[in-house]
Amino acid sequence: MQSRVLIGYNSSKEGSIELSAEISALLRKNGFEPCVYGKNSMYAEKLGAVIVETPGICNYIITVGGDGTILKWGKIAAEFDLPLLGVNMGRLGFMATLEPPEINRIPELLSDNSPVSRRMLLECKVHREDKVIFSETVINDVIVSRSSQSKLPEFIVSCGSAEVSRVRADGVILSTPTGSTAYSLSAGGPILSPDLECIEFTALCPHTLFNRPMIFGSGQPVTVTVCHYQNSRSTFSVDGGKGIPFLNGDALRLTRSKSVLSIIETGGGFYGAVHNKLITPIK
Repeated sequence: MQSRVLIGYNSSKEGSIELSAEISALLRKNGFEPCVYGKNSMYAEKLGAVIVETPGICNYIITVGGDGTILKWGKIAAEFDLPLLGVNMGRLGFMATLEPPEINRIPELLSDNSPVSRRMLLECKVHREDKVIFSETVINDVIVSRSSQSKLPEFIVSCGSAEVSRVRADGVILSTPTGSTAYSLSAGGPILSPDLECIEFTALCPHTLFNRPMIFGSGQPVTVTVCHYQNSRSTFSVDGGKGIPFLNGDALRLTRSKSVLSIIETGGGFYGAVHNKLITPIK
């Protein structure tokens, strides 16, 4: 039986559909069955791909876009435990590490012999008046931040039952090791190996003389609440999504997810990406 490969692409990126069609033809030539799902199915005929009703019948996922495309399709890959290979059409590409000129390597990478990086994910739930008003899996990070033109709220971060930080700031970032190279890095957080199992906490522009990122173990929940000041306002967002109002009395709770994201590594893997895309450009 042919291995089915689900192709997930970002149609807003120039050339992504054309590159997806090349990948689809390459897969068919090498004995794989290319598939599409959801909104991507509108280009099924152009790609020469089969439309599937559920990703669960596939064996692999290939994304064509940037890391943002992986954030979308990665949650599907984790839900159905499918190894994911990212073809990078973005700027950096820490997760999507295969470049377009390298697509001929895809057949050899879709095998049991390819190295796979298994990434810890988080579950984010927001509680309001004893009700869960929001629930989502987190690949990169959760941001709780002040709204535009708002005064600084006070953010309270707890690990387990212990309060860890109470700080007035533009916001706080709680990230997975995978997300340590995203917004957290820009805010001064450390780079973490993606095979670690922990939660990173970084404050955004805190109004304090002391500020250091912190690393929590994944065995206890991490909770964020907010104390608003003079009608300040705040929002929360997951993996760069739309901001949602975060009110006094709300509690954002992060726990380790039962699911993991399996990313097929290419070249030098994570450390190769750090060297090539962060260190080499400044030499």
